[in-house]
Amino acid sequence: MRELPFILGGVGTTVQLAVIALAMGFVIGLPLALMEVYGSRGVRWVVSTYGTLFRSVPLLVLIFIFYFIVAKVAELSNFSAAALAMGLRSAAYQSEIFRGAIQSVGTGQMTAARSLGMTRFQAIRHVVLPQALRLAIPGWGNEAAVVLKDTSFAYAIGVAELMRRAEYASARTYEPFAIFTGCAAVYFLMTFGLTRLLTRVESAYRVRT
Repeated sequence: MRELPFILGGVGTTVQLAVIALAMGFVIGLPLALMEVYGSRGVRWVVSTYGTLFRSVPLLVLIFIFYFIVAKVAELSNFSAAALAMGLRSAAYQSEIFRGAIQSVGTGQMTAARSLGMTRFQAIRHVVLPQALRLAIPGWGNEAAVVLKDTSFAYAIGVAELMRRAEYASARTYEPFAIFTGCAAVYFLMTFGLTRLLTRVESAYRVRT
């Protein structure tokens, strides 16, 4: 397929968008999870409202909101608007993953750590979080695969990622079946590779414990 090199040129943008969204989701999602587990009633309500809001609105709608409203006010590029929308949405999902992992760590361990003289912060940092992060790997891996595939929604605002380039190629060649079949194969290979990598990471941490 002559258009394959052109389509593959969008892989870098796709990966970059996914990495930024996942990193943003992690940086925001983990503190949100901690606040939901250990915060006051008011804090838990705020976190719960944030999560419900971003999980309830379709990603494409969020991308349009950030592109047509937020990006115009803050003078963001279309790539930045897509990354911001995806990152904030991923944070809502990652917070649930981390919350479940934190709550899976027995409360007795927190009690034992406090009885040894640790502060609450020290107990969370040195006892709860190391175990919770290991437990969160399977769920986080699923979220990473979803985010990678969801980068295709960025084509709607002109981000030149894999899907957008496939659309350009299809319009030029009038061969949509071949073009989008190739595009699907690239998404499959990227998602499969990511899943295998994270499975190995999960296994490595399981061996250490």
